[in-house]
Amino acid sequence: MSGRVEVRLRRLPHGVGLDLPAYATDQAAGMDLLAAVSADVVVPAGGRALIPTGIAIALPPDYELQIRPRSGLALKNGITLPNTPGTIDADYRGEIGVILLNTSDQAFTVSRGMRIAQAVLAPVLRVAWAEVETLDDTARGTGGFGSTGVTGTKPAASAG
Repeated sequence: MSGRVEVRLRRLPHGVGLDLPAYATDQAAGMDLLAAVSADVVVPAGGRALIPTGIAIALPPDYELQIRPRSGLALKNGITLPNTPGTIDADYRGEIGVILLNTSDQAFTVSRGMRIAQAVLAPVLRVAWAEVETLDDTARGTGGFGSTGVTGTKPAASAG
């Protein structure tokens, strides 16, 4: 499947001079978002900070932009996003901001132009609730919160 969806983008004054979000490779799912900070921002160990990207967008109806952590920042520096994936709704017109969470024991410095997150465009389906008295039975039933186990082996079925 190959296709492109046009998304209107407005570069804000503090985003001038930065690259627009772009795919790093031909098959990348996410586009890198850059920090549009005017001065370095230090995210303390265990702390978080809202980092501006210098862009605002207008998504077409029935789409969202998911904001996700960058795996390299997570592995090497303990930097993640506390609300991952973050969602930019189709009707939001404000600046895209990225909440960074520093899970490490060392301060982390965000500088202008740093790749801080990735954005993935995704279709959105709307729910049409159908209220019923009962639901169909399944093998899992009402089991949740770890009921299928944590190893590669399934729990033994109970007899009787």
